Amino acid sequence: MPLSGEAIRLMNYIDDVAVTLRRILAAAPTLSAEERAKVSEHLLRARPSAEEVAAALGAK
Repeated sequence: MPLSGEAIRLMNYIDDVAVTLRRILAAAPTLSAEERAKVSEHLLRARPSAEEVAAALGAK
């Protein structure tokens, strides 16, 4: 069964998130330890988390 346009659109959003995360990884070494800690805390507090979205999609 072919994917709907909505499923393809959501997969494109996931690709966009992955690109953003690669940019964060590339920039992380340029931050001070304090800045890395603050960015890390911010990431961990972000909602919804990737795990929450995966659970809503039925991932195991």
